[in-house]
Amino acid sequence: MGKVIAWQDEFWLPLLQIYLRQPVGLKPAYSRAMVELSMELHIAPKVLRARMEQLAKLSTPRLEKIWQQYADNTKKLKRAVRLWREMRGFGAASDFYEGVGVQETFERDFKPLAEDERLTPVMLVLILDLYFRLVPSTMVTDTPEVTELAKLMRVSDRLVVDVLEVYQLCDPYLNRNEASMRHLLAPCQEVWRQYGNGNTVELAELAEELKAYYK
Repeated sequence: MGKVIAWQDEFWLPLLQIYLRQPVGLKPAYSRAMVELSMELHIAPKVLRARMEQLAKLSTPRLEKIWQQYADNTKKLKRAVRLWREMRGFGAASDFYEGVGVQETFERDFKPLAEDERLTPVMLVLILDLYFRLVPSTMVTDTPEVTELAKLMRVSDRLVVDVLEVYQLCDPYLNRNEASMRHLLAPCQEVWRQYGNGNTVELAELAEELKAYYK
């Protein structure tokens, strides 16, 4: 169980820093910079994205003031963010949290699997989306879609195919019982339970968002 983090004014600073990166503007929730800040603050990427939308609209006098202070002085902003990170190291981590417990899954989703450090749950989601775009006979290394996804995630196409084969074990419409990487069965089953029995259009939309992390 994690904690619901208490939003603090200082959190606007690293968020503004990301907003001002070229091209200036709203960044995808699952872009690498947003995910890294999410992991640092223990705040889900989509929550940060909603905060960034507030920032873009200058929706409060406080945000207007922060914008006036830093938007035209990136060096000043960089110093402020560096100081904020240094000061965080001196405080108790519990000071950043409120008392309501929640299960934070997004952080685990971006961390390597215990079963295979080359993969993360997010990568398994992307491969599952690919699974529903192919038929078993095309789940091979020379299929362009396999090669494209492997290149995006910076892994071998063989690894992608290995995971696709494990998903065939999860598929109730197939009668498969052999795969070269059965040690991945448990994490693949977990992803299948969460997404494999649902709407494939929604899975495809989620996968498209998650790809921003690798671009």
